[in-house]
Amino acid sequence: MYKFDLTTTEHAFYDITDKIKQAISESKVREGICIVYCPHTTAAITINENADEYVAKDVMFAAKKIFPRFPEFKHDEGNSDGHVKSSIFGASETLIITDGKPLLGRWQNVYFAEFDPPRQRNFYVKIIEG
Repeated sequence: MYKFDLTTTEHAFYDITDKIKQAISESKVREGICIVYCPHTTAAITINENADEYVAKDVMFAAKKIFPRFPEFKHDEGNSDGHVKSSIFGASETLIITDGKPLLGRWQNVYFAEFDPPRQRNFYVKIIEG
């Protein structure tokens, strides 16, 4: 298993694809699966388009509009919207490894989604041969 640290500064999608590729390469696994996991309750892991930076910005914009910081939220820390977004997006993604690389579509990358910045974060990459 591989652990990566990440410093976030804003509500954004942080591209972590190269870190995942690095872990797969170091593992020397040619065929298998890769699980990318976020152990935080106000962040998530997601896959989306990598060709146009505005796609990730648009998705984050939509998430903020759909799940704003409602004044009716009762959570003391004031970040209930981040918890909701994390639950909707999900804590992990599973990728197929083939020929020593993650199987991603032409326009896909893997992103760490930050919903409660700024934070010191980490994520894990678990590689299973098979």
